[in-house]
Amino acid sequence: MSVKPRLSRGLRDLLPESMIARQRLIDTVRGIYEIYGFSPLDTPAIEYLDVLSGSAGQEAQQSIFRVTNPEKEDLGLRFDLTVPLSRVVSQHSGISFPFRRYQVAQVWRADKPDPGRFRQFTQFDLDAIGAPCGRADVEIIAAICDSLSAIDAGPYLVRFSSREILNLLLRRAGIRQERAAAVFRVLDKLDKIGLGKVKLELTSGYTDSSGDRIRGVGLSAAQVEVIEEFLSVSGATRSEVLRKLVALFSSVPDSTEQLDVIDGISSTLDALGYHSDRVALDVSIARGLAYYTGPVFEAVLLDAPRFGSVFGGGRYDNLVSRFGGPPIPATGASMGVDRLLAAMEHLGRVRPVKTAAQVLVSVMDETLAGQCMRVAFDLRRAGIRTEIQVAPGKLGKQLKRANRLGIPYVVLIGSNEAERGVVTVKQMAVAMKQGAGIKGHGEWRQARFGQREVARGKVAETLRSLLDHAS
Repeated sequence: MSVKPRLSRGLRDLLPESMIARQRLIDTVRGIYEIYGFSPLDTPAIEYLDVLSGSAGQEAQQSIFRVTNPEKEDLGLRFDLTVPLSRVVSQHSGISFPFRRYQVAQVWRADKPDPGRFRQFTQFDLDAIGAPCGRADVEIIAAICDSLSAIDAGPYLVRFSSREILNLLLRRAGIRQERAAAVFRVLDKLDKIGLGKVKLELTSGYTDSSGDRIRGVGLSAAQVEVIEEFLSVSGATRSEVLRKLVALFSSVPDSTEQLDVIDGISSTLDALGYHSDRVALDVSIARGLAYYTGPVFEAVLLDAPRFGSVFGGGRYDNLVSRFGGPPIPATGASMGVDRLLAAMEHLGRVRPVKTAAQVLVSVMDETLAGQCMRVAFDLRRAGIRTEIQVAPGKLGKQLKRANRLGIPYVVLIGSNEAERGVVTVKQMAVAMKQGAGIKGHGEWRQARFGQREVARGKVAETLRSLLDHAS
C-alpha cells in the first residue's frame, strides 16, 4: 500500500539550498565561539520529563513534546539546550569550572505553528558555567556582536538589562515576588503585542483577535502605572539610562548594588569598543524563561525588526542547583538559527546556493571517463569541492545542469585535450553572459565563451586561483 508523503504541522524539510546557507552561517559562528575559547558539547534530544519540567516556567512546561521509551518511562524532547547543559554539569563530576561550551542542535516546542515559527528548530548556544557575574556576561554580549558582524547580518542592536532591575521594579510597585514569573512573562511580550495589551494582561486580561481569552495577572492600576513609568525609561546612551534608573530606584533599598553591576558591565563593554550604538541598556528586556536570575540580553536586526530577537540569553545562577548541590553561577546566549536566516534572506543577505560543488568535471567521452575521474580526485585532494558527471549525457545537458545549480566552473576533457595533455576550464558566468545573444548551437560552440586551456598538471592550481580571486 502506498503512503501519502506528508509532514506533521510545524515541521519542514530543509533542501540543499537552505542547508548550505545554514551550514555556512553555523561554521562562521562556530569560528567566533572557538576564538573565544568555547568548546563543543552534544547532548541527547530526549531527556527525562522531570529534568525538563519545572525549570523554565509555565509556558515552556506546556510546550514540551512528551514521549515514552520501550521501558514506559516518562520522557520529553528538549525545548532548549540550557536545561540539558545544567543536567550535564550536575551529572559529570569531572567537569572543571568555568565550563565553557557551545552547542548547535535541534530543539522542539509544541507551540502553535505560525509563518516562520516551527515546532522543530535549530539553536546555537554558548555558555559559561561556574563564571560569576561580570566579565563572563561581557564576553557573551561581545560574542553576540562579533557573530552578527562575522556573518554580515547588517545593522544590529544588542539590548540588555537585568532580572535584578526587574526585581527592583517589583519592590517599587509593591508586587509580591511569587508573582514575578507571571509579570516578567507578560513584559517579555512587549515588542510583540504592544504596551496597551501588556497593560491589559497585567490587570484583567483581554480577548485576542482569534477569540481566545488571555487571562490577566491581576495587578492593580497603580502597580501597572509604576511599571509603565519604568518602561518609559530610555536614553541615547547606556550611561543616560543608568542615571535615570538610579533616580527612579533611589528609594528602593539595595538598589545601588544591583545597578553597580550593570554599570560595571557597561563600562567594560565601552572599554572593549562595544558602545551604545551596538549594545543598548533597554529596561524592557525581560526574557520569558523563568530560570534567568541576572543580566539578560537579546539582539535584533535593525533592518528586520518584525523577525524579533535573533539572539537571546542571560544569567541563570540557580538552574544547576535543581539537580542537587549548591548554586553554580552561569550565563549564556542562544542564537535562533532559523529566525536569523529567515531575516537575512528577507534582507537579501543570504545568497541562494543550490550545491556545495565549485567545479563540475564533465564526461564528454565515456572512453575518457578514467582520466576525468583522476582530474576530479586531483581537484578534491587540492581542497576544491568537485562533482563529476556520473551519468551519461550530452555535453549541453551537463552545462545546463552546472548553470542551473550555480556551479561556477566546468572542466572539459575531450579526445583532443587528452592527446595534448590539457583540459578546458569553462567559467559559466562568462560563458552565459557572452553567449546570451548567440542563437545557433554551432556558432556558440565555436566561440568557446569563457573558456581557457590549462595544462593537465596545472588545473588544480588554476582553479584555486580563479576561486580565490572570485571570493
